[in-house]
Amino acid sequence: MGHVDPDWSEQERRLVEKAQRALTALSLGDDAEALGEVAPSAADPQARADETKALMLLLFGECSAMVSTLGDGGSAPVKVQVFDEDGEEVSIDQADPPVRTAVRTLLAEVHGNTEAAQEQVEIALANAAPDEVDSLVLQALRWTIRLSVECLDRDLPVAPWISEAVSD
Repeated sequence: MGHVDPDWSEQERRLVEKAQRALTALSLGDDAEALGEVAPSAADPQARADETKALMLLLFGECSAMVSTLGDGGSAPVKVQVFDEDGEEVSIDQADPPVRTAVRTLLAEVHGNTEAAQEQVEIALANAAPDEVDSLVLQALRWTIRLSVECLDRDLPVAPWISEAVSD
C-alpha cells in the first residue's frame, strides 16, 4: 500500500492512508476495524467533525468519478444500492435518514455539484447521532468498494490507492 500523489498535502496523505486501511478492513469483512481506521484523531469536536467531513467528501468524490466512468459519461445507467448495517441491500425508502442524505450527496457529486454535496455532508453530520455517522461512513466505504470492483472487472480506471486496498 501507500500510493501517494506528490501533489497531496500531508493532511490529504494521512486521510487517504486512513481511508485505504479502512477499505482493506471492510473488504475483509471487518466493519469495526474499518470504522476504527477512520475514526477522527482530533480531540476538539469541531476538528473531529471536519476530519469526518473530509473523509466523506474524499470517498464521495471517488465514488462520483467511478459512477461517471461506469456510466460512460452519463450514457449508461448506474444503480445506487443502499445497504443496512448487516450489508444487506434495502430500498432507499427503508434507509435511515443519514443514508438517504448519503444518496443525495453522491447524486449531487455525480452531477458535478460539489458545493451541494458538501452541504449535504454537513447537514448529515450535524444531525446524525454517532451510530448514524458510523453508518454513513460505512455506506461511503461500501460504495467505494463495490464501484471500484465493478470498474476493475471492466478494466476501467480506479484511483490507485483504492485499487490497492480492494485487490490485496
